[in-house]
Amino acid sequence: MTVVVKIGGARAVDPAGALADVADVDEDVVVVHGGSTAVDDLLDRLDIDPTYVETPDGVVGRFTDAQTMEAFTMAMSTVNSDLVAGLQNEGVDAVGLSGVDGKLLAGPRKSAVRVVEDGTKKIKRGDHSGSIREVNADLLETLLADYVPVVGPPMLGDDDGEWVPVNSDADRAAAAVAGALNATLVVLTDVPGLLRDVDDADSLIERVDSPDALREARAAAEGFMGKKVMAAEEALDGGATSVVVASANADAPIDAALSGAGTTFTPDCIS
Repeated sequence: MTVVVKIGGARAVDPAGALADVADVDEDVVVVHGGSTAVDDLLDRLDIDPTYVETPDGVVGRFTDAQTMEAFTMAMSTVNSDLVAGLQNEGVDAVGLSGVDGKLLAGPRKSAVRVVEDGTKKIKRGDHSGSIREVNADLLETLLADYVPVVGPPMLGDDDGEWVPVNSDADRAAAAVAGALNATLVVLTDVPGLLRDVDDADSLIERVDSPDALREARAAAEGFMGKKVMAAEEALDGGATSVVVASANADAPIDAALSGAGTTFTPDCIS
């Protein structure tokens, strides 16, 4: 079995526990990372105000214009290097990759996105993001013989026949990787899992194992958690064996997630 571990980039996520835990996982591991805090911090230092948009599906994300794309690429490179160094300090041989390397993550560029502003649906142009359609699983499987790959955005976007680096959502990148490798996906974030009530840590939805449970999960997901539910569906639809959304800040967070902590999505929820 292969385990894909997505380490969130929120400020409240401490990756140290996950990095230490990678060394104790008996299976092959691929780490996929985000870096939302690192991007926001760099934009702040560059005196650039980030723009967040909401899709018609209610998913909130950062709009990536040309200026933000430059900052995004720089910040993600730093996050990737820090995680690789952290794994090396745990005795884990790791290799850092962006989705651009070896055409690891590729698909069409989205230059315009549908958004909702003041209750009205609009088209917002000038976006530098993409939709992952291809994963170079052969590259990852080759590396897994000896290393832990650490993967992060950007991806390669096809812009009218020319490949360019573009933003990709890290949760959905992890989903694409997990699907391509028929792996278990562990999404580590700053909450215990998917909560029925975001203000009540005891309202955890433990299992999403039927279409009805998936509808409940979609209804419960708010803000950025919407992307994680979407990623879980995409991972399972792509071939992942299961998806767990759990806390990055728990003791041995990967082992805890694989042992039943957090919210587990099974293939039965999309059947």
